[in-house]
Amino acid sequence: MAAPFTLRKIGVPPNSANLTEARRRVFDFFRAACRSIPTVMDIYNLQDVVAPSQLRFAISAQIRNNAHVTDPKVIDLLLFKGMEELTDIVDHAKQRHHIIGQYVVGEGLVQNTGSKDQGKSDFLKNFYTSNYF
Repeated sequence: MAAPFTLRKIGVPPNSANLTEARRRVFDFFRAACRSIPTVMDIYNLQDVVAPSQLRFAISAQIRNNAHVTDPKVIDLLLFKGMEELTDIVDHAKQRHHIIGQYVVGEGLVQNTGSKDQGKSDFLKNFYTSNYF
């Protein structure tokens, strides 16, 4: 049986010289994140909740959210934040419900304040309009 993939402890890398190098680093990060998915599935016991392909899609969606960024320094900052997040997840610094809420359910747990039921009574209608949520 092969040893599970372990994330290497990487210090802060030097800034990317150009957009091509930053793009290569994004692909390297994506590969490292995808290689850590089996470890994350075992650590957080996610087999009954999500498939590895769904986690891979969630990672790629997070990367695609920042596809419009073209400044190499900003890309390096986002990669550093992503690597820190991945390290926290692999080091079990988060709990299972954090992973499920952030990467499995995604935006479904965030309450939409605009679609609240305005209530059946005048009291609740006034309460919802007067208080900011």
